[in-house]
Amino acid sequence: METMIVAEPAVKDPGAIGVAQKKNRIQVSTNKKPLYFYVNLAKRYMQNYNEVELSALGMAIGTVVTVAEILKNNGLATEKKILTSTVGTTDGNKGRTVRKAKIEILLGKTENLKERKPADSTDSNKEDESAESAESAESAESAD
Repeated sequence: METMIVAEPAVKDPGAIGVAQKKNRIQVSTNKKPLYFYVNLAKRYMQNYNEVELSALGMAIGTVVTVAEILKNNGLATEKKILTSTVGTTDGNKGRTVRKAKIEILLGKTENLKERKPADSTDSNKEDESAESAESAESAESAD
């Protein structure tokens, strides 16, 4: 496990950060979505991109760590990198700069995370299974 601590200069415009945003990054909030929303979203991102970067500021750091631990403990992801830093944001009410902790966790996909199947194939598999179970029930009745 690699841990790196970085101090970043204060950012005057927080909107400028989102311009160069990665496609496989999930920015976690504390109050917008439930925990398992982020777990399922991270699974989907890993299936599409083979890795996912979980990112959070301040109080949302605990949520990111929890999501990463759930994925690791279920054998779905491996930890590649953890970056911690502080960023400066401007307080909307008073206009002053506020320093916040930031964490970024990069997770890689493991073999346990199965590839997504197209929706058609899962429906046809269910039909095949129900047909097989109906045939086995008929053969059991005829044996009596």
